[in-house]
Amino acid sequence: MDASSIVGPAATLHQIRRAAATLGQTSSRARNQAIQRLAEELHQHQNDLLEANTLDLEMSRELSVPSVALNWLKLTPERLNRVSVILEQLVHLPDPLASHPIVQPTAQGYMLAKPLGIVGFIHEAFPDLPILLAAMCWKTGNGLLLQGDMASRNSNQFVVELLHRALSQADIPEACVQVSGSDLSQGMQNLAAVDLVIPYGRPHFIQEIHQQARVPTLCPTIGNCYLYWSESCNSEQARTLILDSHIGCPEAVNAIEKVLVPPSLKTSRLTLLWGALKEQGFEIRGDAEMVAEFPELVLATKDEWQQPYLQKTVAFRRVADLEHAVQWINTHSHGHADCLATESYAESRQFSLNIQSATTYINASPRFSRQCGGPQGTIALGTCSRRSLYPGVISLQTLLATKQIIQGDGHAVTEP
Repeated sequence: MDASSIVGPAATLHQIRRAAATLGQTSSRARNQAIQRLAEELHQHQNDLLEANTLDLEMSRELSVPSVALNWLKLTPERLNRVSVILEQLVHLPDPLASHPIVQPTAQGYMLAKPLGIVGFIHEAFPDLPILLAAMCWKTGNGLLLQGDMASRNSNQFVVELLHRALSQADIPEACVQVSGSDLSQGMQNLAAVDLVIPYGRPHFIQEIHQQARVPTLCPTIGNCYLYWSESCNSEQARTLILDSHIGCPEAVNAIEKVLVPPSLKTSRLTLLWGALKEQGFEIRGDAEMVAEFPELVLATKDEWQQPYLQKTVAFRRVADLEHAVQWINTHSHGHADCLATESYAESRQFSLNIQSATTYINASPRFSRQCGGPQGTIALGTCSRRSLYPGVISLQTLLATKQIIQGDGHAVTEP
């Protein structure tokens, strides 16, 4: 990155906070214009960004970047086109800073959404995510402090140039987006004064940031989702749910990597599913009991049941019943997206009432999409576990604080 864009911690935070204050008071039209300009810049300079990314891919060979991170690092025209579509969708979403009426006993009031201030984003690979998060921050009036890894250095530099050009064209201070030092310890010093830190990457990377951060920190989660496959559900539905969950762009955030089955599930149905998964390039693993019965399976170690594979691998385990399955999932899954395949209404009720996951899927694929549905739709950067500061998807609402404005007649609003 341009050396002039990397400044000392105190100066960086002061510049961003002042620029973010200006952004927060800017009209929705101006903020949307910045996002629209960013979409146009990305479309116009897509090939230049791909060339910068190619340099990173070549350098990654010298850095011995793991294959999973290399897949996250590699940009494609299709991947950038998806980002452009999301930016266009962001422009047309309602203004998240608009006030909303509320009801009080003796007073009229409204909810006032306000920006958090400064969001710190430290990421491993994923050079397209700063584009998306920057647009989300502009939509919500937040400043953004970025820190990427060495493997994506050229891509990140070009992305920051795109962001600054878009802000300049919309007459919004470029200081709304700043770059932290490339050194992790220096970066953490800068991030110590932001209002929210979002790390993104492999589990050990996120955990390292979470342990060092001294401010509120999200912990986005990828993989290690569980499926309980009830006897009442057929093999084809289980196959469909698993395969669909592993579709990622590029990361399969809600990939089903662990499957629990009751003892009553017929062996023929298991082997049928395994054969279908192997045809799609999956490796099948099992607990000690399963491996003893089916020696062709790879043994899943004790630690694997609470760690993601981040590849096409699924481990199977027998549990006594649905109750034991729920207990196991609540203990070992990441708790962001867990599933049930069943034809029993009673089982679906029991599962939904007792599972602790941030999101629960009943006979539905948990496949993650950054373009979420709903009446008005939203955009998701990632998803967090039930133990996170904000469980569920990281959306525009995650980047906002709210306060109540109460208007009365001079009396306490608690009076009857």
